[in-house]
Amino acid sequence: MDSLFPARRMRRLRMKPKLRDMVRETRLALDDLILPLFVCPGERVRREVASMPGVYNLSVDQVVEECRKVADLGLPAVLLFGLPEEKDEQASGAWSEQGIVQRALRAVRGALGDRLILIADTCLCEYTSHGHCGVVSASGEIVNDATLELLARTALSQARAGADVIAPSDMMDGRVAALRRALDGEGFQNTPIFSYAVKYASAFYGPFRDAAQSPPAFGDRKSHQMDPANLREAIEEARLDVAEGADLLMVKPAGTNLDVLAALRREFNLPLAAYQVSGEYAMIRAAGLNGWIDEPQAIWESTLAIKRAGADLILTYFAKELALWLQ
Repeated sequence: MDSLFPARRMRRLRMKPKLRDMVRETRLALDDLILPLFVCPGERVRREVASMPGVYNLSVDQVVEECRKVADLGLPAVLLFGLPEEKDEQASGAWSEQGIVQRALRAVRGALGDRLILIADTCLCEYTSHGHCGVVSASGEIVNDATLELLARTALSQARAGADVIAPSDMMDGRVAALRRALDGEGFQNTPIFSYAVKYASAFYGPFRDAAQSPPAFGDRKSHQMDPANLREAIEEARLDVAEGADLLMVKPAGTNLDVLAALRREFNLPLAAYQVSGEYAMIRAAGLNGWIDEPQAIWESTLAIKRAGADLILTYFAKELALWLQ
């Protein structure tokens, strides 16, 4: 160490703010960010989610106005989740041409044209009466292959309504291939599939289930969402999705899986995203509201870590705040 000091002083490049900016290795940009939105029935509805202060269930008219603000901030994309008027065992609200997300897609496209990329979450849990991500058998099993048919119908209805990107989040085996066949067969061969390739069964989804009104009526989702202990399995899940035709890959949750994100970055050349999920948002927001942390710094640091680990894109409920700071 004596031979290196004082010739090598790491603090030299940290002494001035402008110099720190010049040598910064990782940078966030507006085009990195995607804002999730929750569409609900009604008109002029803007209902705050109790466990996610600052996040709202929005009726279609309010989603249009929110998307206008998002576009004005320079953000490139939104991800739409739906809360249907009614739920049933076949998740018919997910694939109905008059479904809540389909109506929102058409309304936003009509109002904003191509100012935003519209990503449709493709899953069934918000639309099923039992709250699970697929068809449930009499014995309580989530039936994989029967679910694929409903997911394909959902993806097609979303594409017809104007979705630029289809984002399957169900974690059924073979769903990327099923969606690719369905989309290609109906002339949507240029519609990308943004796969939730690595989605862990996580405690950090709790507030989302409040927002989307989609807690399972029985059991859990561990038969299809991944065990948080597994990394090699994550790489295999992503490899299968790539082979089936995925165009973009996602890791979820982001903050507890930065090692997984880094491993996928080394393994694959596809665009890679990570979802800073509702529980991560709620923890930072709650601590900030209570004055326990510097909230803006925590938002910035947590999203920067996701980018540093290898994400090209970040889905975060903080996207609007970040956009203001980046401007």
